[in-house]
Amino acid sequence: MSIAETSVSILVVLVGVGAFFGIVLALADKKFYMQQNPLIGEVEDILPKGQCGACGFAGCAKYAEAVVENPDVPPNLCVPGKAAVAAKVAELTGKSAGSVEERKAHVLCQGGCNAKPAAKYEGVHDCAAAKLVGGGPNECKFGCLGFGTCVAACPFDALHMGDSGLPVVDTYACTGCGKCQETCPQGVMTLLPVTAPVAVHCQSHAKGPAAKKACPNACLGCGLCMRNCPHGAIKIENFLAVVDPAVCKASGCTEKTCLAKCPTGAIREAV
Repeated sequence: MSIAETSVSILVVLVGVGAFFGIVLALADKKFYMQQNPLIGEVEDILPKGQCGACGFAGCAKYAEAVVENPDVPPNLCVPGKAAVAAKVAELTGKSAGSVEERKAHVLCQGGCNAKPAAKYEGVHDCAAAKLVGGGPNECKFGCLGFGTCVAACPFDALHMGDSGLPVVDTYACTGCGKCQETCPQGVMTLLPVTAPVAVHCQSHAKGPAAKKACPNACLGCGLCMRNCPHGAIKIENFLAVVDPAVCKASGCTEKTCLAKCPTGAIREAV
C-alpha cells in the first residue's frame, strides 16, 4: 500500500471514529437533557446583570436558578436591584420580598494627595501589588493607596479617581454591590446605609500625633466629636471615631455639632 493510500485510510478511520463519538454524545445529550424552568429566565431578565456576586451566587443566572428552585433562597438578595427588583422577583416566585436596606460605597480616607509619602513606588499600578511593598508608598498604612483597583472592579461604572488621588463615588450610579469593598486590599472602601447622616472619612488607628504626622486629614481619636454628640452615636475605638448610623439617624439630630468640633474634618456628612 502506498503512502497516499495509507494516509487516506487513516483519515477515513479518524472521520469514522469522530462521527461515532459525535453520535454517542448527541444521543447522551438527548437522553439526559433536562428542560430549564422558564421562570428562571424570567427572573434573570429582570436582574441588573452586573454579575457582582453580592447575592452570594456566581452571577445573575445562578441566583435566578437558586431563587426559583430553592424555597429557602429569599427574593431580596440582589443588592443592586434594590427593593424594586426584590418586589418583582417575589411576585414571580410567590415569596415575600422582605425589607431591603439600600447602601452606597463610602471611602474611609481623605488623605489622597495630602498623605505624606514614605517612599517612591515604581511597581505595577495596582493597590494589592503596592501593598506588598512595605505596606504601600504612604506613611499612613491605613489609607487609600490611590491606584484605582476599586475603580477597575466596579461593574456599574460608579467609581472614578478624583484629582485628590482618591476614588470618588457616583452616588446615583452606585448600587451598593460591595465589589469595591471586596477588592480593596486596605479595607478603605466600605458600604453605608443611604440614610446615614454623618460618617468618619478615615480608618487610621495610629495615635493622634502619629496619625496627623502621616496625614493632616486623619482622625486623631481625640474624642471631641464623641463628647459633643448628645445622642451617644459616636464612640472612640482604638484611636478612631466610630459612628453608629442607626443611632445617628434615629436621633433626628440637626445641629451636627460633631462636624464643627472635629479639628481635622475627618468626620463629615456621609454623602
